[in-house]
Amino acid sequence: MMTLAAGVAGSSPALNIGIFGVFVVITLVIVFRASRNSKTASDYYAAGRAFSGPQNGIAISGDYLSAASFLGIAGAIAINGYDGFLYSIGFLVAWLIALLLVAELLRNTGKFTMGDVLAFRMKQRPVRAAAATSTLVVSFFYLLAQMAGAGGLVALLLGIEGKAGQALVIAVVGVVMIVYVLVGGMKGTTWVQIIKAALLIVGAFAMTIWVLGKYGFNLSSLLQSAVDKAGKGGEAILGPGKQYGKTGTTKLDFLSLGIALVLGTAGLPHVLMRFYTVPTAKDARRSVVWAIGLIGVFYLFTLVLGYGAGALVGPTAISKAPGGVNSAAPLLAQALGGPVLLGFIAAVAFATILAVVAGLTITASASFAHDVYANVIKKGKVENPDAEVKVARITALVIGAVAIAGGILANGQNIAFLVALAFAVAASANLPTILYSLFWKRFNTQGALWSIYGGLVVTIVLIVFSPAVSGKPVDPKTGKSASMIQGVDFHWFPLDNPGLVSIPVAFFLGWLGTVLSKEHNEKKYAEMEVRALTGAGAEKAVEH
Repeated sequence: MMTLAAGVAGSSPALNIGIFGVFVVITLVIVFRASRNSKTASDYYAAGRAFSGPQNGIAISGDYLSAASFLGIAGAIAINGYDGFLYSIGFLVAWLIALLLVAELLRNTGKFTMGDVLAFRMKQRPVRAAAATSTLVVSFFYLLAQMAGAGGLVALLLGIEGKAGQALVIAVVGVVMIVYVLVGGMKGTTWVQIIKAALLIVGAFAMTIWVLGKYGFNLSSLLQSAVDKAGKGGEAILGPGKQYGKTGTTKLDFLSLGIALVLGTAGLPHVLMRFYTVPTAKDARRSVVWAIGLIGVFYLFTLVLGYGAGALVGPTAISKAPGGVNSAAPLLAQALGGPVLLGFIAAVAFATILAVVAGLTITASASFAHDVYANVIKKGKVENPDAEVKVARITALVIGAVAIAGGILANGQNIAFLVALAFAVAASANLPTILYSLFWKRFNTQGALWSIYGGLVVTIVLIVFSPAVSGKPVDPKTGKSASMIQGVDFHWFPLDNPGLVSIPVAFFLGWLGTVLSKEHNEKKYAEMEVRALTGAGAEKAVEH
């Protein structure tokens, strides 16, 4: 199996790069074609609201199924079995909250960004500034994780081991992403998401059928083979507790992570912004239903891929491979179809990173241009809408440059906590404020500011002083700690993920800030409620 692990690093870099190059060329052509129709702010931010529910649903699944979903979950299942699959369940259940509480109401109430909804019945400038701050923080941590993940993938799939070589590839990923956003806007980015989602689901489906075929399409035989390959005590991968059952702390950690994953999705700005690319609230609902279907099917595939990697490759070989847990899916592709299948899976993994960072960048740049520039700096009096789009494009350039630099600096670090932090911030700072805005008549500006900034500060402070950053014991096999910063211990918060504490605190701060302030606009709330439930007054919200 060690030869297999070595083979992944040096399998066929030329083939991997070639397949990835074909994807980039095809998507760039589509992006340039889409850019012909990107003339107005609505075109740039919301793709002219021209996508149907099914199209947007596929794009949402493309936005959501990041490299962490594909590589990380397959690896977690291969190593930890049942406990790894709990990630899939958490990510999927999260969409029910988005469907039932957020999607349709958000589409009716807002125009381009989350700030539109939160500021609807509040004082515009402070609330928009807070919403933009939260959006930029979530997008930055998510971007950092994706860009650093690109460096790790390069080491694994192309055999580029030097930091300089990996930095160059991170820069290339960043430059291509910037081109997508600058040229195609939301329309071009959406088409990239659709293509990438189709490739990812087809690739995962093909590997799933291939793995099941090896075991006569008998899932029990596959699971038994995975147990046998795991060695002594291998039955542990079939039940809960292998990763999250050792102590009371790890059980609490899992609960905290689960809450952050389930509640964070409905507060992720790049997911929320997708609801504005459809013409009606009905299409917003349909797009979430499509997304749930596609994401659910994909996570069923990860169950087979994870146990398949455990059975055909083995946990030991996966752990020793250059990319560790993330190498499970590529190693499985190598074992099934050799360099050609590995090349396709490598290209899909790269495409996944490209598409997600493009979606994050356009969300962050739109939030800055629409909320900060147009409504805070210019006080809503932008004479020429083209000026706002120009600011968005300049912001995309800056964010792209920061993402490249941050990805290069974070390359090789423990990046799992960055993704967890993005979800925890989204669940703590964004979701309480969104729900209060949509459903609580008494909610006001002070409550919004306290819940956004309070959730943001509490989440970041707790994560900085958590074991994810410092203080985890050194692993005797690797000689390294699982914490981000090695050799120091300044943690006092016991959980890796702060969601269990930060989310209730943010809800409490939103309530407390509201009741301590006398400001209350009942007329505006009534208008917002009518618009949220009927779509009356929302841009292109009702079919004629």
